[in-house]
Amino acid sequence: MISAIANAFSSTAFLTVVQNTAARVGIETTLKSVGRPAFILADKDIDAETKKYAATKEFAYQAICLGVYLALIPPIFKRGSFWLGKKAFGATHPEFNKFKGIDEYLDYHRLATKVKNDRLQSLNKIKSNTKFMHDGLREDLINNENPETYDLIKGTIEAGTFIGSVLGLSILAPQISHYLVHPFMRAFGLASAKEKKVKEPKIDKTV
Repeated sequence: MISAIANAFSSTAFLTVVQNTAARVGIETTLKSVGRPAFILADKDIDAETKKYAATKEFAYQAICLGVYLALIPPIFKRGSFWLGKKAFGATHPEFNKFKGIDEYLDYHRLATKVKNDRLQSLNKIKSNTKFMHDGLREDLINNENPETYDLIKGTIEAGTFIGSVLGLSILAPQISHYLVHPFMRAFGLASAKEKKVKEPKIDKTV
């Protein structure tokens, strides 16, 4: 059992997830959308009707946060950071110009961080035989034990994603949630605590 857990934690797939800002924040927000309502429902000091309202409201808030995050981070900040990095560093760091776009770089990076045998197997499974055929990328993946991963590109993408996470979850999500949560609650027939004249439990909105 311990060995299986250790193997899972040391796997390339696991390391890729935990090193990826977007994946970490997405997982964290998803867990909050389940965990926080569960703790509210488990609170024995709150009456059943108030618990139902508060748990639903918290779920709606976290779901909106996740929606805002998914809508903004991948298409805007993540892709935008690669484009800005290419504009800012392309002249002095030609590695940015080796990749046609962020998708190609991320595909390359996933292969480059695998052990050589797994990498070669993955390359053989790629349908397009022309993938990574330019700028010596394919040769690097095939011939080298530790291919170049172009850490500046990866760092630029992660920095852009981090900034997007802060803006999306700390500023935009609460503002959007303010306008959407209560209509969502009313749509499900749940009146607010104020309308019901009951004390609504205070919920931490720190994301």
